[in-house]
Amino acid sequence: MTTPRSGGAPRAGRAPAVVALGGGHGLSASLSALRLVTDRITAIVTVADDGGSSGRLRDELSVLPPGDLRMALSALCDESDWGNLWRDVLQHRFASAGPLDQHAVGNLLIVALWEILDDPVAGLDWVGRLLGARGRVLPMAAVPLAIEADVRGPDGQRHLVRGQSHVAVAQGTIEHIRLDPADPPACPEAVQAVLDADWVVLGPGSWFTSVLPHLLVPTLHEALVATDARTVVTLNLCPEDRIDSPGMSVLEHLEALHEHAPDLRVHGVVVDPAAVDDLVGLARICDGLGARLLVRQVRRGDGTARHDPLRLAAALRDIVDGHLGDVGGPDRDAHPEP
Repeated sequence: MTTPRSGGAPRAGRAPAVVALGGGHGLSASLSALRLVTDRITAIVTVADDGGSSGRLRDELSVLPPGDLRMALSALCDESDWGNLWRDVLQHRFASAGPLDQHAVGNLLIVALWEILDDPVAGLDWVGRLLGARGRVLPMAAVPLAIEADVRGPDGQRHLVRGQSHVAVAQGTIEHIRLDPADPPACPEAVQAVLDADWVVLGPGSWFTSVLPHLLVPTLHEALVATDARTVVTLNLCPEDRIDSPGMSVLEHLEALHEHAPDLRVHGVVVDPAAVDDLVGLARICDGLGARLLVRQVRRGDGTARHDPLRLAAALRDIVDGHLGDVGGPDRDAHPEP
């Protein structure tokens, strides 16, 4: 594996190189915020989706599921008439009584480029050019993945649930997840992006199906541990806004992160105050991780459980630049902000 560059902070006058990991709407929220901070963004996207348009294309053509990749590209599109129109084209879904029903145009375009170019990364880069994307989108692995979860059901018995679409709606408490194959090849460009990053941002998103799977790709995991980047976790807005972990507190999300990647160094944690039931407990967990906690409103002001891009961007910048200091360690004397 290529070694990380020396130093974790960007050179003076240079926008930070940021890697955002996740999938679906959570990753889109993160990217919408990060694009207000820098145009040196790499989105590393889960490739375990097995439902809907993505699942059908994956099964029929033996390709990576394109849906989460499409959503990340759309979130990075240029804010111009050109970029916005092509974003809308990518996101458009057909409605018919035939086999095209609910296929997203962008999914078909991405898969077509993959077949023509025989190179998933090159295909995504070409779609990025079409959109004028402010950043790059990469798959986390070079092969499609399946998620397996140990779920303790309402009856108290442990069950094995397989497939992202099934894990997302499993009844009970998800205790642990695995990938199949267990040792998938990581996307080399994704690994290098992590090693070269100034910031790494995990979350928000569906914790067990969009966020944690990145940590289970061995080479990508090694890069996340080895990188000199500041690693920040953005927690979800409320337990109910994630279908794969209903009722889980933000404390339990951090505990699950540590269980699945105990060697991952977390420098900062951003959380909205409305999502926190036990601030003292959350601060204690962050302290145990060696992470600086920033409690700040990052949700929209309209009452919806959605991140506000400007507020989230300000929080991420503050936790990296204003509170962490050098990459050598978090500010141990700081206290959670009200």
